[in-house]
Amino acid sequence: MELAYQFLLSLGGILLIGQAVSTLGHRTFLPRVTLLLLFGVIIGKEGLNIIPPFFSNQFEIIAEMTLLMVGFLIGGKLTKDTLNHRINNILWISLSAAVFTVIIVSVGLIWSGLPTELSIILGCIASATAPAATLDVVMESNDKSPFSNLLISIVALDDAWALMLFGIGVAVATSLSGHVSDGSPILFASKEIGGAIILGVLLGFPAAYITGRLKPGEPILTEALGLVFICGGLALWFDVSFLIASIVMGAVVANFARHHEYPFHEIENIEWPFMVIFFVLAGAMLELRMIADIGLIGIVYIISRILGKYIGARVGGQLSRANKTEKNWVGIALLPQAGVAIGMALVASSKFPEHRQMLLSLIISSTIFFEIFGPVFTRVAIRHANRAY
Repeated sequence: MELAYQFLLSLGGILLIGQAVSTLGHRTFLPRVTLLLLFGVIIGKEGLNIIPPFFSNQFEIIAEMTLLMVGFLIGGKLTKDTLNHRINNILWISLSAAVFTVIIVSVGLIWSGLPTELSIILGCIASATAPAATLDVVMESNDKSPFSNLLISIVALDDAWALMLFGIGVAVATSLSGHVSDGSPILFASKEIGGAIILGVLLGFPAAYITGRLKPGEPILTEALGLVFICGGLALWFDVSFLIASIVMGAVVANFARHHEYPFHEIENIEWPFMVIFFVLAGAMLELRMIADIGLIGIVYIISRILGKYIGARVGGQLSRANKTEKNWVGIALLPQAGVAIGMALVASSKFPEHRQMLLSLIISSTIFFEIFGPVFTRVAIRHANRAY
């Protein structure tokens, strides 16, 4: 009985305050994602410590459910019309932003005195962007401009590039350090990405045909959520990227479901409560004291990542002949970073145990910075870009 009332009180309180925070976000320069994270910090273990442990222990499953919906919605933006008109911009900017981030962060950390192999790994991890925070800032602004559509399409490819670069980076670092790897890092990345793509396609085509038949032209919520969660469950079972799998499935359904206009539209109506719980619990679990441990190397990492995203997106925009506004602001909008980076850091730390402490301390502490301030940069970029159109 005690656990039940604590759970319900926690859930109800977080949802109500999340709604208040969302309203406040429209009236301040801070996006609601940042406000939710800060609220989570206040009530979490670094602050008042009032969230029951058994509730916060559910963070992993809540995060996976939320990111599955986020991935599907992002995939739904990758329609034929978008890709036909902007595929050149999307590919060049996304790839260039990822590669330049790896190069600039790696060089900056080597200059700071870190071992070359560790610097390369950290550079690869820096290339990842948080899809949930980026998508929420776009949805909060209710913006459907060409800039926001381009941004979401770039974010959809971001994790794939990050995983590929991470696999290559770990292989190079293994060679440089003389480690004997217990498994090919490139094979690991290929399985994560390739397996996820295959799974997304295999589920996407039946979903595109089956959904919307019970209620013509309008997929109902139960079938939408059922397919999305099955996609996530199978991805975790086969140990492939559930985020990429859900993005691919969303893209397939969006492009091949002929009998309804907007696949799984109902998911948008229930995604926000999951997002509220996800970001509040993410804030509650942040360990702010770790920021003090990173020192000069952490500052170099943060500055290098900002420069890498900005310069890379600008070069990609130049190569793909994007307009001036997109070249100036897309890189700034790609700064949010969260769970994918931490996941890669955990994989790398198991392969390089001698660098475990530095890897985890630096990535977790810098993720705190980018998780809180990254959405602010994204909102600023969207607002400035829209004024320029």
